[in-house]
Amino acid sequence: MVRRVSTTFASPFTATGPPPPRRRTRVLALPEARWALVATVAFLAGLGFDLAGAPSPMYGILYAVAYVAGGWEPALEGLRALREKTLDVDLLMIVAALGAAAIGQVLDGGLLIVIFATSGALEALATARTADSVRGLLDLAPDTATRLTDHGEETVPAAELALGDLLLVRPGERIGADGRVVDGVSEADQATITGEPLPVVKRPGDDVFAGTLNGTGALRVRVGRDPADSVIARIVTLVEDASRTKAPTQLFIEKIEQRYAVGIVAATLAVFAVPLAFGESLTDALLRAMTFMIVASPCAVVLATMPPLLSAIATAGRHGVLVKSAVAMERLGEIDTAALDKTGTLTEGTPEVTDVSPLPGSGLDADALLALAAAAEHPSEHPLARAVVGAARARGLRIAPATGFAATPGRGVSAVVGGCVVEVGRVETGRAGDAADRMHLVDGVRDPDDRMHGADGMQDAADRRSVVAHGMQDAVDRPAPADGRQNPVRSDLGSHPHPHPHPHPRPSAGTTVLVTRDSTPVGTLTLTDRLRPAAPAATAALAALTGTTPVLLTGDNAPAAARVAEATGITDVRAELFPEDKVNAVRDLQLAGRKVLFVGDGVNDAPALAAAHSGLAMGRAGSDLALETADAVVVRDDLTAVPAVVRLSRTARRLVLQNLVIAGTFITVLVLWDLVGHLPLPLGVAGHEGSTVLVGLNGLRLLRERAWQG
Repeated sequence: MVRRVSTTFASPFTATGPPPPRRRTRVLALPEARWALVATVAFLAGLGFDLAGAPSPMYGILYAVAYVAGGWEPALEGLRALREKTLDVDLLMIVAALGAAAIGQVLDGGLLIVIFATSGALEALATARTADSVRGLLDLAPDTATRLTDHGEETVPAAELALGDLLLVRPGERIGADGRVVDGVSEADQATITGEPLPVVKRPGDDVFAGTLNGTGALRVRVGRDPADSVIARIVTLVEDASRTKAPTQLFIEKIEQRYAVGIVAATLAVFAVPLAFGESLTDALLRAMTFMIVASPCAVVLATMPPLLSAIATAGRHGVLVKSAVAMERLGEIDTAALDKTGTLTEGTPEVTDVSPLPGSGLDADALLALAAAAEHPSEHPLARAVVGAARARGLRIAPATGFAATPGRGVSAVVGGCVVEVGRVETGRAGDAADRMHLVDGVRDPDDRMHGADGMQDAADRRSVVAHGMQDAVDRPAPADGRQNPVRSDLGSHPHPHPHPHPRPSAGTTVLVTRDSTPVGTLTLTDRLRPAAPAATAALAALTGTTPVLLTGDNAPAAARVAEATGITDVRAELFPEDKVNAVRDLQLAGRKVLFVGDGVNDAPALAAAHSGLAMGRAGSDLALETADAVVVRDDLTAVPAVVRLSRTARRLVLQNLVIAGTFITVLVLWDLVGHLPLPLGVAGHEGSTVLVGLNGLRLLRERAWQG
């Protein structure tokens, strides 16, 4: 049977504190289950009186209760469909049951109603359990939060928080909204959002997420996002939207369902009329026709597609991959080639110091050079400055105080350290002769300003189409950082990786800056983008799934791309690409008959994400446009989730095929049995409804944990 089960998810919240136990919908909380229970109890009671030889009015009333309790809802839905000039297969079941009762087969008709109602209850329960796994995400968000005002503290509903509100988060409480720490130091368990297994230290300036658990310190958090737009809320919204979409297979089935239902009615009339014309009794002919209409109904076929795909969407969501629709889930399993972006996808998009090279005659060793650069960089907010300072601290170096700090647009920073003027960054052409070549900032590191945290940034689809349609231009025209250095990876913003004003030799695989002391070059620092630890394993898994090594498509320079390719085992490397070049590369692969999965994160990746057969964006590192364009989002930036969701999609597609085979086999066998031999009505009902339940339960196998693990 096919039932219309609501997929609207509630938005319950729990109080602050440890995560609540995972809630499961009670069976009797579903109206379908309650009506099925009434129908079953009434039918069994009537059957008992019937077998005991009680007066017919006594068990007849109970049978009538069973008919009404189990059949009123599908009958109403069927009549509504008729008003819209469509024929609902649910209505065929009710007509068959009433037809059986009309010829004296009240027991058989009642059995059909009871099995019909029970099947509907099981389908409703399956849908509710799928919704439970999504709704459980919202259970993490606290019901209330402590807001600080000029008059003190006040406890307010978390849903009423506004941008700019200042929150007090005490030890052990759940954070009430997405925001930024303004005071206090603590650690936050944010595994539910980012997948990080250990608590993360939070200091002023760090981002925090609603629903994550605060540790031992108190924090003051400035609300940076409306609660309705929090990471958790967006996750739930995406999965809800996906649950309301239909896969191409399902749409095809629904397209032919109407014609098939009309064909069943015509065939049923023929099955009734032909034997009757050849002398079969009215009762036998009508019983055979009713049985035929029941077993030929395509309930199991209609149910074959969506349970596996919706279960796969829910399972992927629990593991940090938001698949936006059933269509997207189905298409993920079709891919046979993977194309990967580099910066922010295979790499973390965060610079780290990989080489410290003092110049001969400078009198400095590597540690002294790094400490000198860190002292000058310390006041700067630039990502390269943070990397230099972080490297010095990691080595345990003392960072000397600096005075006279200045950031010069297009050059870098300067400061007085130990009585000497120290400059880090660019120098004017010709000022330091050959040293200027070493100053050239190259495209080795992506500017973290272009990243986003969590699953934010789902901007209006019209904005996405506008940007993609108008030449894949830069959608975030940002000013230069305060210290004036160029964004290390301009390719992520759609610009050419090697601007003409710098006629220098091909750069190395990183960002190189020059350190000068009193205008004399003393050494260089090289910074590169960190490779994600899971990148080699993820690329190997994708190669195993698709049968071909992934392709690396990047706007970065060739040496940087080659370094990442060597570390991940990728052999097909295409570097220094404009956004339109990435699109052309994807289209060329697809013109060659490949179905391409593109994985990216930046604004310049959005056109390729849209052009690919299936697009997947990195959630934390991804730009707004990339997240909107992609078919799925990896919220936790776990690269191993990419092959895992492809594998899950393929499993879902296999289950859809299995379900179609099961449904088709049952229908064929039961129809032939009824036409050639004599199929008892109760057995036909049991076979038809049993196949429907079997198909539904088969799809729910993907809700198990082992489905994700493959």
